[in-house]
Amino acid sequence: MATKKMLATLAAILIVSTAIFASLEVSQQGAYGQTTVIPASRERTVSVTGSATESVTPDLVTVQFGVDTDAKTAKDAISENSQLMNTVVAAVQSAGVTTDEISTAGFSIYPVYNDSVPDPMTGIHKSVLTGYRASNTLYVKTTKLSLAGSIVDSAVGAGANRVDNISFSLSPDKQQSMQDDLLGKAVLNAKSRAEKAIGPLSQKIIGVKAVSLSEFTPSPMPMYYGAMAMVDKSTPVFTANQQVTTTVNVTFLIGDQ
Repeated sequence: MATKKMLATLAAILIVSTAIFASLEVSQQGAYGQTTVIPASRERTVSVTGSATESVTPDLVTVQFGVDTDAKTAKDAISENSQLMNTVVAAVQSAGVTTDEISTAGFSIYPVYNDSVPDPMTGIHKSVLTGYRASNTLYVKTTKLSLAGSIVDSAVGAGANRVDNISFSLSPDKQQSMQDDLLGKAVLNAKSRAEKAIGPLSQKIIGVKAVSLSEFTPSPMPMYYGAMAMVDKSTPVFTANQQVTTTVNVTFLIGDQ
């Protein structure tokens, strides 16, 4: 008798459990049925490029100059060049430039030939070794923009016979700061352009699928100087603002309005 009651109880529990599980399954199916998932193949998108630009005053100046010396032997050419360059460096430092702001851009020594000497026997011109030339190039990179003219004058006055160029640029820190500030404006510009494009099509932005950055790095603004060995007055050097631009490419998800 007890066994029959136990079997009856187990059967009842089994029936109730089956009903509960069936009810839960139906409920979950109903809940899932309420969620609409759009397959990637059916997504509607629009890709737009946004940009933001600002004019910025450079905070870095680079002055490149050099000393060329000629001598009969390579040793003498190097020795004379070294003495002259040491004098030039001392003069530039006296103008307010620190050792950390001076770097070597290049050094070379090469033979010098005279191609206009005719052979006494044949009269044919041939190359004749006349000596050696040592060339030493330095550049000064500093944030002291007001020293640009004084650096040129000091270097030339001390013996530098080449001033290759003067260029103004943005320091890496300032350039990155400016691009970060412009990033938000570039994104808003992309959004505005997208809305203007899809508005007449009765579409609206419903999300963002992808964003990529394409940052523009401004090139230094050069000021070239040829022969400046005869400078006898303070050299005027003027800076000019540079354009810093940040661009973004945004792919928007769009839907019906």
